[in-house]
Amino acid sequence: MYSNINFFSIMKQTVLKYGSYGALVGFLIFVIHLALGKDLDFGTLEILGYLSIFVSLSFIYFGIKHYRDKVNNGTVYLGKAILIGVLISVLVGIGIGVADYIYTQYINPDFFEDYTQMLIKEGRGDEIIEMTSTMGALFMVALVTVIGFVISLISGLILQRK
Repeated sequence: MYSNINFFSIMKQTVLKYGSYGALVGFLIFVIHLALGKDLDFGTLEILGYLSIFVSLSFIYFGIKHYRDKVNNGTVYLGKAILIGVLISVLVGIGIGVADYIYTQYINPDFFEDYTQMLIKEGRGDEIIEMTSTMGALFMVALVTVIGFVISLISGLILQRK
């Protein structure tokens, strides 16, 4: 098999390739649906946001499959699959987090204020958290990474071969 140094070098190539694809797709979908959907209600924006996250995180499956089939002679252990998937999800999270930051800082700087007003109107004022663009972007990175872990686990279970 591969030495540990070679494994990390080859794994890094897979992670960077599929993570970059996912980050770019996530960034573009997120910016497009937020910029074009400025007049949409928050519920619809939330659905579109999760949809863009899941589409972007689909690159986890393809990254693990590529590593298994093209790099590692048709085998991948669950632990390596999860590691590859989580690293891809971090890159996707960064792409979506940057898009979220750009949107809330420059495209729609009133987003958090408008969202707060919507929560108050719906009687959900107890859910209000003072948010900044930076906090929102970091939250998105964390959220995408957690969802990415679950997708990595499922993908690893499907694709693992010993």
